[in-house]
Amino acid sequence: MALAGLATSATSAQAAGENFVLISHAPDSDSWWNVIKNAIKVAGDQMDVNVEYRNPPTGDLADMARIVQQAAASNPDGIIVTIADFNVLKGPVEDAIAKGIPVITINSGTVEQSHELGALMHVGQPEYDAGFGAGKRMAAKGVKSFLCVNHYITNPASVERCRGFADAIGTDLGNQMIDTGLDPSEVKNKVSAYLNAHQDVGAVLALGPNSAEPTLDALRELGLNGQIPFGTFDLSAKIADGIKKGDIDFAIDQQPYLQGYLPVVILTNYVRYGVLPSGDINSGPGFITKENIGLVEKYAGEYR
Repeated sequence: MALAGLATSATSAQAAGENFVLISHAPDSDSWWNVIKNAIKVAGDQMDVNVEYRNPPTGDLADMARIVQQAAASNPDGIIVTIADFNVLKGPVEDAIAKGIPVITINSGTVEQSHELGALMHVGQPEYDAGFGAGKRMAAKGVKSFLCVNHYITNPASVERCRGFADAIGTDLGNQMIDTGLDPSEVKNKVSAYLNAHQDVGAVLALGPNSAEPTLDALRELGLNGQIPFGTFDLSAKIADGIKKGDIDFAIDQQPYLQGYLPVVILTNYVRYGVLPSGDINSGPGFITKENIGLVEKYAGEYR
């Protein structure tokens, strides 16, 4: 019965050449999304479909909402979209679904939000849980205070990472999260200023390469690298090097390749045959440390 229901909501089977659009909230400057861009290219080639990547150049979420509207107006065979801000994106995403366009949400947002929108499924990392897992690792070291370096504070999911971290340590988030913006020099300067003003900071958490790499530079300039426990979300070549040198304790891997690759494969099969996996897919969190960095560093920036 369930399969028949799925088939009636999907379009009739097609041979090849379906058109999908992946819309992210990331600004052009965020290189982390290169892995997802690579993933949709690989999946597109394998499934013989066209996948367009679109994003707001500056990361403006109102601009992202307009991109969702424009994508829906072009009547693609499916849309893949992040839920960077549920309230901003709710209307455009629901409108697309109302037109009969199948939607899979990825990366930002929660499973509950994805279901409320009416999306087929969510592929991503539970952000609060990931932050909580990172906090548990720091709590085991006796950490009682921290600095959470948030380079994209307008994305509610980023705050969830910091909040989960605080809860696991057993402290209020309060002013332990700073808004740095995306400019590397600004990130570095704000981190340095905070650490100089709060010399009892027990740990540092960055939320991705955009904040982790300048934070690492700040720690090294202050002579605190390897002295303050430092964890980050996501991976890059510089983060991998920091882990190997002992300057970064761990990186939280949400496996962005899967966030790009799986929705393309799933949408293709749904559109062609009306089949859909049951449930949502957690692509993370996993923890990359000095012990396992050798297994993943050669794929950083492309598949990891």
